[in-house]
Amino acid sequence: MATDFDTIVAVTGMSGLYRVAANRPNGLIVEDLSTGQRKFAPARTHQFSLLASIGIYTEEGTEDLRAVFARIRKSELDKPEAAATDKELRAWFKQILPEHDEDRVRISDIRKLLKWYVFLEERALLPAEESAPAAEEPAS
Repeated sequence: MATDFDTIVAVTGMSGLYRVAANRPNGLIVEDLSTGQRKFAPARTHQFSLLASIGIYTEEGTEDLRAVFARIRKSELDKPEAAATDKELRAWFKQILPEHDEDRVRISDIRKLLKWYVFLEERALLPAEESAPAAEEPAS
């Protein structure tokens, strides 16, 4: 069951990924995707990043996280463990997204991206390939 990236959020200070259950004026009620437990995350102490709004820096701008996940899915490369060496992670990511900006994309970003991908894949929460944003055709 694929899910919508507009409802999955990363919360600073809280490990893992969460689904937005409700929005409050002073924060969010989030549901842990692992346990299903809900909790209040106050905006005063946490920052929220919807997966739909996350991009990976490239030489030309940014690549949408959904598109990067689609590249990983289509790749026939074995995914390294998140605990792999920095060199192994960078080499793997260069094959997935060769145009990524090595100065701005840190190894910790690659580790987090890999952990998120594996987490979502194990729970069948990755967006369906057909829902990935398609390149727009120029108007004739």
